[in-house]
Amino acid sequence: MRQSLKLLAAAAFACVIAATAAFAHAFLDTASPGVGATVSGSPSELRLSFTQNLVLAFSGVQISAAAGGQVPAGKPVLAAPNVLSVRLGHALKPGAYVVSWHVVSIDTHPTSGTYHFTVAP
Repeated sequence: MRQSLKLLAAAAFACVIAATAAFAHAFLDTASPGVGATVSGSPSELRLSFTQNLVLAFSGVQISAAAGGQVPAGKPVLAAPNVLSVRLGHALKPGAYVVSWHVVSIDTHPTSGTYHFTVAP
């Protein structure tokens, strides 16, 4: 019985440590245009909000047409300590787009990801 309690306590401790480590990264919280969204008309910028503050020097965003070809965009700026904003170089034609991002949180942990959105005709 005592051995089972020790094992259970160790497992609980490991879960707490793993959960704490999971919160030590900046994950995408919200985006505009939104993840999987269909928008009418071309957005003028992308705004990506993360769960932690970011280090701009090591963070970036790219947008490309799903059919291929990168979309011209400005350099990302911090609109808030945890929000990357990127102005688009020109109006997006109707179609599907892929946003690829990579960020480093202020605690130096890198994360990256992609999401899609569509511009309606």
